[in-house]
Amino acid sequence: MSDEKFYYCTKHSRVEGEKGCRAADRLGPYDTAEQAEHALEIAAERTKSWDEDPDWNDEPPKE
Repeated sequence: MSDEKFYYCTKHSRVEGEKGCRAADRLGPYDTAEQAEHALEIAAERTKSWDEDPDWNDEPPKE
């Protein structure tokens, strides 16, 4: 098993290894390149989940 991590570069819309663009332009780290390929979907799912979490949101969920 490799310790290599993968990142998704939002500037270039591609998966990169650890020696890629600056951290401000990347999402990750991810354990696999395939996970990194889906970084934007993962981020959107997490944002939606957090937005709907009653412990962190005083507003009722949107229908």
